[in-house]
Amino acid sequence: MPILAPSILTADFLHLERDCKMLDESKADWFHLDVMDGRFVPNISFGMSIIKQIRKTSAKFFDVHLMILEPEKYVEEFKDAGANSLTVHLEACPHLHRNIQQIKSLGMNAGVAINPATPVFLLQDIIKDLDVALVMSVNPGFGGQSFIHQSIQKIKELRALINNSGSSARIEVDGGISLENAGEIIKAGAEILVTGSAVFGAENPAETIATLTSVQ
Repeated sequence: MPILAPSILTADFLHLERDCKMLDESKADWFHLDVMDGRFVPNISFGMSIIKQIRKTSAKFFDVHLMILEPEKYVEEFKDAGANSLTVHLEACPHLHRNIQQIKSLGMNAGVAINPATPVFLLQDIIKDLDVALVMSVNPGFGGQSFIHQSIQKIKELRALINNSGSSARIEVDGGISLENAGEIIKAGAEILVTGSAVFGAENPAETIATLTSVQ
């Protein structure tokens, strides 16, 4: 069964504590927290202070996705805010190996994300150092987008790269995941599913989470 990581980005921020407690009591494995700077992506979301408050609602694993430039400036602050894992973007990090080592040196899991137009082979020199390799299946910046179907092939390519290299990295997929396509995404090789609108837009989010966690 997949690890399910609902994205706080699509929660109701007027009732954020309620939604976070729902996630904490649900079958969701992780919290996924999307941090955007308005520079790397055309949107601004939230930062360390919000994550620190959300941490008060749950002891679950916090999967923090940094869609920002110069993430190395803030790694320690995200650790202090409650992050268990930090994922940076290949496209935003000219010194990617250094970024990964910095994250790991602070005791967090380290991940690298690639945008829809970024080829998988660019991960080949870093894949053995990763805990998570994240395939963006929408263009990053906004929730509620449709799944880019070419991502299925990218997931398969990434699975082959991981298997052939002997890496222990898990494949995470983020964007446009629903009850309708989750099975195909898992079959392609995904192990961690980030869901936003499919959960928080559902009539019964906790029930939707339970259904998604049972998809094979």
